[in-house]
Amino acid sequence: MSAIPEKRMGAEEFLAWAEGVPGRYELVDGEIFAQAAERVAHARVKGEVFVALRDAIRASGVPCQALPDGVAVRVDARTVFEPDAQVYCGPELPDDALLVENPVVVVEVISPSTGRNDALGKFEGYFRLPSVMHYLIVDPNKPLVIHHARGDGETILTRIFRSGVVGLDPPGLSLDLTQIYGAATPGGGG
Repeated sequence: MSAIPEKRMGAEEFLAWAEGVPGRYELVDGEIFAQAAERVAHARVKGEVFVALRDAIRASGVPCQALPDGVAVRVDARTVFEPDAQVYCGPELPDDALLVENPVVVVEVISPSTGRNDALGKFEGYFRLPSVMHYLIVDPNKPLVIHHARGDGETILTRIFRSGVVGLDPPGLSLDLTQIYGAATPGGGG
């Protein structure tokens, strides 16, 4: 296992370093943080979110792409996050791309070690990117999605979903919580 460098890095240096190192890392204000191991519930819901986003894109026909975790988002010159899933619109990225420059939807599945940062630090960071229209915080243990959407000016609108369909417009997607959590969601038929 490689040691995490103690020196602070810029985004480009971090991306070059992270490409050759096993594991998942993020850069926050120049400091590298290793991502914790995931529980099965976290990994399962993360996968379901990606599939639901991909299916929503196919159903709507919008010119967008869904990506699972593993592809970074540069927030600024010293901060790089790796969302659990994301959507970007426009042409497909090259196969060797490490970074999405213009995500429209970013998703974080919370865990005991990241919940506070997902709710505060990443929330503030993602919305510094003009392209981000939606930030979803997803609970892996029960049907709960917190949807933050960019409003007019600096307004961020927040809705809490325990069932139903989350509208992601733009780009014009509908994310059905039964696809993520199954039919056992309240009001989801089970």
